[in-house]
Amino acid sequence: MRASRLLSILIMLQMRGRLSAETLSQEFEVSVRTIYRDIEHLSAAGVPVYAERGRDGGFELHEGYRTKLTGLTRSEAEMLLLAGAGGAASDLGMGAEAAAAQLKLLASLPADDGASAQRIASRFHLDPAPWYARIEPPGVLPQLASAVWNDRRIRIGYESWKNTVTRELDPLGVVLKAGVWYLIAGPGGEARTYRVSNVTSLELLDTTFKRPARFDLSRHWASSSRAFEARLLSERATIRVSEEGRRLLRDTYPAASQAVIAKSRKSRPAGWVTAEIPVEDFARSARQLLRLGAEIEILAPPALRKAVADEAARLVKLYS
Repeated sequence: MRASRLLSILIMLQMRGRLSAETLSQEFEVSVRTIYRDIEHLSAAGVPVYAERGRDGGFELHEGYRTKLTGLTRSEAEMLLLAGAGGAASDLGMGAEAAAAQLKLLASLPADDGASAQRIASRFHLDPAPWYARIEPPGVLPQLASAVWNDRRIRIGYESWKNTVTRELDPLGVVLKAGVWYLIAGPGGEARTYRVSNVTSLELLDTTFKRPARFDLSRHWASSSRAFEARLLSERATIRVSEEGRRLLRDTYPAASQAVIAKSRKSRPAGWVTAEIPVEDFARSARQLLRLGAEIEILAPPALRKAVADEAARLVKLYS
């Protein structure tokens, strides 16, 4: 276990540069003291790692040092080929490079391990797009990927909810979420989220920017996603829902479905339950919940009940 962690620390320092003991301890879910001991073991093994003190200090490899070890186990190689990144790499303009990397990875493995990894890749496929969606990658995506990779500042035209605006941004990363691409960028390293399909124009500027030393894309995305969901689903509603309604909720309203599964109480008639669920603004929530037809009843708040009744009345009038 320690040998694997030592190699992982070495590769992380090589890839990311200076990292603090706190960052490494969170990454590997061990104590800070354990990280200090691991660094001592690396140093004793001849790895030129040194500590930089101060507010932005941490551990760093001497400039120019590169390890030739990949440390890939058979299972890790299989997971790389199972990662399903082929489609995403093509969207980013890196499809040929991704295919070449997979071939080189297979060639670097022992014969039996390479055959096993290729077998995994030929039997499992990940498709992030929802049903009935034919996703066309935004045309600016390869240019955005290049700007992210090379730390190039960009100027974009962006279609927001209100109007089209122009922004100069430092692109920090791109994220694929449920078949939709998002750009994480901002002036001066202040990370904000932009939907790539809303980018109407893109210009790569001649200036570069300094990437924030402590910015971690995956952690930022996880944190900002939770904050977005909390802002969006800021209201609460009490519902009574049937067994069939609960099945429909799983497909149409996952957040509500999770709330019902987590906490509900039996109701009448048999098979029905009462629960509290998170909802958006009442006008939008009324349309979402009406998808369940007569398999759900809104008990509270009165404003949402009225919004559902008003929307249902409009439907009756439309079809009368």
